[in-house]
Amino acid sequence: MSRLSVEASTPLCLLQDAGRFGVRHLGVTQGGALDWRSMSWANWLLGNRLDAPVIEITLGGFSVLAEEDCVLALGGADLGAQIDGEVLAPWRSFRLHKGQRLQFTQPLLGARAYLAAPGGFDAPKVLGSRATVVREELGGLDGMGRPLVKGQTLSYSGSSLMLLRALPADQRPDLNLAAPLDLVLGAQIGEFSGQSLFDAFNSAWTLDSRADRMGIRLLGTVLEYQGKPMISEGIPLGAVQVPPDGQPIVLLNDRQTIGGYPRLGAMTPLALARLAQCLPGTQVRLRPVVQDVAYREQVEYLQRFVNR
Repeated sequence: MSRLSVEASTPLCLLQDAGRFGVRHLGVTQGGALDWRSMSWANWLLGNRLDAPVIEITLGGFSVLAEEDCVLALGGADLGAQIDGEVLAPWRSFRLHKGQRLQFTQPLLGARAYLAAPGGFDAPKVLGSRATVVREELGGLDGMGRPLVKGQTLSYSGSSLMLLRALPADQRPDLNLAAPLDLVLGAQIGEFSGQSLFDAFNSAWTLDSRADRMGIRLLGTVLEYQGKPMISEGIPLGAVQVPPDGQPIVLLNDRQTIGGYPRLGAMTPLALARLAQCLPGTQVRLRPVVQDVAYREQVEYLQRFVNR
């Protein structure tokens, strides 16, 4: 068993995996890595299961010290990672020798980095997952949903006897948000005014600073819902709710399980992974798609992990 000592952390540094499924009927949310693409590629670099537990590091402020020689992998945002002061670029596996320090400083590109270890980091399963959901006090190193803190030990049992490799440049997710975010149209789409629908998909939206793992507010033109009041219903990942103030909220992994606000629809998993790497103040645009197109693009992307 290999170990890393946590020397610095923030409430935004969490143990995550692919999430907790099959329990939303109990009021338990999904959790899991916000940028599932980066988590999966970090695990792929080490030959892990794509959903093996990783450390999700948001905005930096995280540091670990190696207690033994080890091989780790890094995917996602460039948070100014350094090994004893030497720059470490993401999208590669790397060696960390005993006594060396891996430190994440501040965002240079993107918002969330994912640190993977051989076999995944050790933690107890709670309701089938190790994903940390702080609000529900589930998952994480001790199963109680706590963020990582200074003084804790991260352990893993996989072998570090492996060749180093980097993800080819043509496979690395582009963290510069340029293309619109795809949104599968929802059941209430016809209950918004025609002008609101035009504005929703033809105007830029600004990511509000009021954002966390539950959701992100979009600031822009006010959308007008003209339908009847709704009864609360189940909320899928990526749902774009429109509360009475007319400013949409994109619901993320730690969302509530039911809600009664009307929805434009739901962002695709690929769009959500891109959104997870955006900082407050970023401008985004929405693009409507049908479910068949979204499904086909998701399957095509997942094939990349099989074909590499």
